[in-house]
Amino acid sequence: MWVKLTTGALRIAVQDAAVCLLAYLGGLYFNLVIEGTPSEIGALWCVISGIVVLQATRRDTVASAWLRVLGTLIGAAISAIYLLLLPFNPIGLAVTIGITMLVCYVLQVPDHARLAAITVAVIMVVSLVHPQINPLMNAGLRFIESCIGTTLAVLAALAWPESAKNR
Repeated sequence: MWVKLTTGALRIAVQDAAVCLLAYLGGLYFNLVIEGTPSEIGALWCVISGIVVLQATRRDTVASAWLRVLGTLIGAAISAIYLLLLPFNPIGLAVTIGITMLVCYVLQVPDHARLAAITVAVIMVVSLVHPQINPLMNAGLRFIESCIGTTLAVLAALAWPESAKNR
């Protein structure tokens, strides 16, 4: 069975590929200047942010960007607090994710909860794999990397021509 590719689908695929390439390189080079940090993790986190944020329309991309930035900030802050007090363990990971979800609901930003929880998981696992990285540095880097990927996705959405039906 053949599926007809539309110009819209091709446009989105090329746009996503371009954002991923730029996000990867941005994260990689950003982390290269900071000694002792895993550049590949930073590059991956930038790519994930770009993919999560980039949507089919400019309006949806900008809305998604705010979700990403605030969710990442909440998750980064909570995981940094945990890791300053306790080392990684799976129960701590689960409890921290649960607390993060509750904080998002208390702050009345439930749409941010999933992205905040994913951020907690990434920061805490990075701390397990690279325990030499200070928890504040780890959380700060993951937040900045998320902002890099998010910014590139928004810039691509603003610069890339939209189809008439998406305007």
